[in-house]
Amino acid sequence: MKKVLFEIVVPAVVLALWMITCYPVCCKAEGFDYFLYWILVGCPYGIRKMCLYLIPKNFGIAGSMGVFALNCIIGGLMGGIVVIMRIAKIFTEIIKVIGGHFWTQCPKE
Repeated sequence: MKKVLFEIVVPAVVLALWMITCYPVCCKAEGFDYFLYWILVGCPYGIRKMCLYLIPKNFGIAGSMGVFALNCIIGGLMGGIVVIMRIAKIFTEIIKVIGGHFWTQCPKE
């Protein structure tokens, strides 16, 4: 039960809440902005890796903010791929739990 909670429920709830939070930002009068949604949803998952590559140093305020914006955009794009992999991992864990619950090995005689 602990495995199900920490490998399926908690990541799925956190991801769903974050996606629901980002949804109203991307709804515009012209329509839904999927690119912005991809970046916003992926940003928390990819910014940790991106800040390891581009570190703003020896810049002024404008240069540091520019590097930070670039980190957010590229980190969001990379994080979108991480989100897809996390969703796939959640689905595979659900299939493993269901498969392990219904199909057990028969004892050998």
